[in-house]
Amino acid sequence: MADFDFDLFVIGGGSGGVRAARVAAEAGAKVGLAEEYRYGGTCVIRGCVPKKLLVHAGGFADAFADAAGFGWSVEPPRFDWAALIAAKDAEIARLEAAYHDRLRRAGVQLFRARATLSDAHGVRLATGAGYSARHILVATGARPSVPDLPGAEHGITSNEMFGLAALPRRMIVVGGGYVACEFAGIMNALGTRVIQLYRGEQILRGFDDDLRSHVADAMRERGVVLEVGRDLAGIEKAGHGLTVRVDNGETHVVDQVLFATGRVPNTAGLGLEALGVGIAANGAVAVDRWSQTAVPSIYAVGDVTDRFALTPVAIAEAQAFAETVFAGRPRPVDHRLVPTAVFTRPEAAAVGLTEAEAAARGAVESYDTRFRPLAGALSGRAERMLMKLVVDRDTRRVLGVHLVGPGAAELIQLAAVALRIGATKDDFDATIAVHPTAAEELVTLRAPARITS
Repeated sequence: MADFDFDLFVIGGGSGGVRAARVAAEAGAKVGLAEEYRYGGTCVIRGCVPKKLLVHAGGFADAFADAAGFGWSVEPPRFDWAALIAAKDAEIARLEAAYHDRLRRAGVQLFRARATLSDAHGVRLATGAGYSARHILVATGARPSVPDLPGAEHGITSNEMFGLAALPRRMIVVGGGYVACEFAGIMNALGTRVIQLYRGEQILRGFDDDLRSHVADAMRERGVVLEVGRDLAGIEKAGHGLTVRVDNGETHVVDQVLFATGRVPNTAGLGLEALGVGIAANGAVAVDRWSQTAVPSIYAVGDVTDRFALTPVAIAEAQAFAETVFAGRPRPVDHRLVPTAVFTRPEAAAVGLTEAEAAARGAVESYDTRFRPLAGALSGRAERMLMKLVVDRDTRRVLGVHLVGPGAAELIQLAAVALRIGATKDDFDATIAVHPTAAEELVTLRAPARITS
């Protein structure tokens, strides 16, 4: 049997790569990991974590505004963008150091360099060093995609958003997915005048239609100028700002243009295709249910495979890979019933099938309610929550849960457990409510709003 420098060499130090490296090392494997930027990947460095910190910052705008209704006298609040970014940077640095230290303690050999594949068992670093490995894991994630249009170089992506020196007064956000809608809400809350352009007919494609329209209406009520069926035609530098042309002929002068128009897998230049690894048109690595490529020694997890581009999914795939290959516990990842949240304002969350997806499979009942949370009675905030259950009419099994409002992301985690174990509408009905809460609405819905046969 051939001798190798490593049992496993991981390319990429994001959430998936870090988890796979650590679990494999703890199982006794000799592991190397190469990361050319910072440990933690997109999620920790310039994605989920810093984004959620900015969401919390925006939430204080609501808190200050609502406090008066509860008897509080609050001086006119003042927001300091630079202070927020400095605090965010300090927390991200702490998290990165924690990732690094945990890997080092697990015995993983770390390389701060770009790595590419030289053959089915070989990697070469940008430093010129080369190593052999019994198994290679590609966990290089994805990067923001920028559309090809005149003046696109004047725009920024989510990568640059977290390092802006000053809060933009006026901003255009292009896109209608997670990143676009989240940043539109964040910047609106912090005082920026936001125009969001999306070329599709409604934001948050792939989510339930009721959830999509509820979030869109709420964003507009909060002051985001959301224009669907619109796209950017071009950008020109104009003094200290940017002149933006929309495809309907309108022009706007803004301080920043954020492209949140999708992401593409980071596979360019890795050497995968030359080895016979399947690569999709968008650059995604083709893998089977075990995260294995067409080359048996090469695996891939996370966003680079474009299966389900969410950090917890990448971690689950990495955990399953390491347990299968190094811990003697073979198991694939079940990509069904993945819960997800969008930290819009208000936040939205879902798990399972949309009403349209469920109806395409058979007869369904849809239960939903829209109501103002209790806090709104004194704050005067009119914003309403949405709670919706999609139920199989024959088996009574709950097929989907869709939520919009405060705490939606927290609620969906436990709803996902219920769906995972096959809970029925009768199980929901038999559960005693917790009062007074918004969550009690999930177990007190009795009459279906629609029945589709």
